[in-house]
Amino acid sequence: MATNQRQPLGIELVRKGVVKQEDIRDALEYQKNHPKEKLGDILNELNLADPRALLDAMGEILGEKTIYLLDGDVKIDVTRYISLDIAKEAQAIPFEINDGTVKVCFSDISNKQQVESVRLIMLNKGLVMERYITFKKNIQKVLESLTQVSTETIDTDATGTSIVDNIIRSAMAKRASDIHVEPSESSIRIRYRIDGQLFTVAKIDKDKQSQIIGRLKAISNMHQEKQEPQDGRIIMYPDYNIRVSSQKNIYGEKFVLRLLKKGNNIKGLFELGFPRDPKLLKDAFDKRNSITVIAAPTGEGKTTTLYSVIDYLNKPEINITTIEDPVEIRIPGLNQIEIDTKTTFAGSLRTVLRQDPDIILVGEIRDEETAQIAMQAGQTGHYVLSTIHTLNAIEVVARLRKMNVSNYDISSTLATSISQRLVRKLCPHCKREREFTEEERNIIQKIGNKYGVDFNIENIKTYDAVGCDKCNNSGYFDRIAIYETLLITDPIKELIIKNASTLEIREEAYKEGYKPLLIEGIRKVLEGITTLDELNSKLLFY
Repeated sequence: MATNQRQPLGIELVRKGVVKQEDIRDALEYQKNHPKEKLGDILNELNLADPRALLDAMGEILGEKTIYLLDGDVKIDVTRYISLDIAKEAQAIPFEINDGTVKVCFSDISNKQQVESVRLIMLNKGLVMERYITFKKNIQKVLESLTQVSTETIDTDATGTSIVDNIIRSAMAKRASDIHVEPSESSIRIRYRIDGQLFTVAKIDKDKQSQIIGRLKAISNMHQEKQEPQDGRIIMYPDYNIRVSSQKNIYGEKFVLRLLKKGNNIKGLFELGFPRDPKLLKDAFDKRNSITVIAAPTGEGKTTTLYSVIDYLNKPEINITTIEDPVEIRIPGLNQIEIDTKTTFAGSLRTVLRQDPDIILVGEIRDEETAQIAMQAGQTGHYVLSTIHTLNAIEVVARLRKMNVSNYDISSTLATSISQRLVRKLCPHCKREREFTEEERNIIQKIGNKYGVDFNIENIKTYDAVGCDKCNNSGYFDRIAIYETLLITDPIKELIIKNASTLEIREEAYKEGYKPLLIEGIRKVLEGITTLDELNSKLLFY
């Protein structure tokens, strides 16, 4: 193939009909904030093309063999041929051997030194390398499965030290965000929160309780003898920061462990689920002298969205300071402040205002004092980002009023109000395609009519959540956010100043194109990302 005359990859993909020109524009816009990401990986990550068709087209253009690599395609013991460290560094997976030839899959063949290094390793083992390409996401998923500890069951007969270690490692392998250790009258129940849902994974004999509690306190740096509430931290697992909280109940002490993976890349807003509309992204977050608020109940990903917004805005010439409780992800180039027992959001915010910040992230507006200072910061040349607990974007105005923020301050300072929910994504390994039922079609049509949206569901399939060992038999794997965005326009500002009700503000917002969470959720259903049942479990619309 005459690669020296090949057109840029984006042009070739459009020419082949795999993507549209606007898809390439969206991907290139995304690439500006993620310069290390390759175009093909971005198109795949943002779901802008059928992944297999995209990969096949890339293979034809680049003159490379392709495979949409999944765990089941790996037919050899990878670690016999290459160390996991080298596999991670080179983003390479040897997956099959035939007659002295080893098939090796790469996510990036532009790094010729890494490719050559892997080729020489295989040659030293008497194998000729046959090169394949796939997406970075596929390589990383296989690498994750290779590094997981075999922890399908917890050995409840082991010592307290081994049981605790096994519980934690098993949670890591299963992608749990939290571990609940709950003593009851006759046993200790162990539960993991995975993709927002709690699963019981083990029940341990009551006679192990003192050993387990003693071990948890020892590795969390807690006082052994005290039974009042304590907070601690586990740092003995290299890839994780683990926050620990204890609380006495009638059967002993309950522990909750929050697992925070170190070095997690911050996802872009489009990856999180924000509508792929660069203009909306710019209108919502490219602000000065104002405040943007992310609104949602606890556990719906508000902090993650804030981090993504900061990543989008972060530039060397901008001074960004964050005030968090706690700091969950350390970001280079930011001044991050962690709230402790001696500090408050309001007190820290006063100090930060003397530190010449351009952008201030306040983890949460919890009280009147913090709200007032945040508003003042937004009025004096700063851009403030924060979160608040409300059910939707429009209720933010009412919540700020309850904190005694004046209508003038709200209208002059609040620029954007965003609400979100996290919905579980269908497991790609076991989802089962089917037609929409007549009842489901009627529900979608009714919602479309109510909000003036034409959902074209002709020739659109949906899926059942089946369940397999990859998704803990839940039928869902990972989560994605759905968003609603309220831009505080001049007409809405006027309504706020006039002390208009939430209903009046909502009516004006609808006229200006505001769409509630439900609309974006239905779109995710029609895209095959989630199900109506999962969406209803969050928004209760039928």
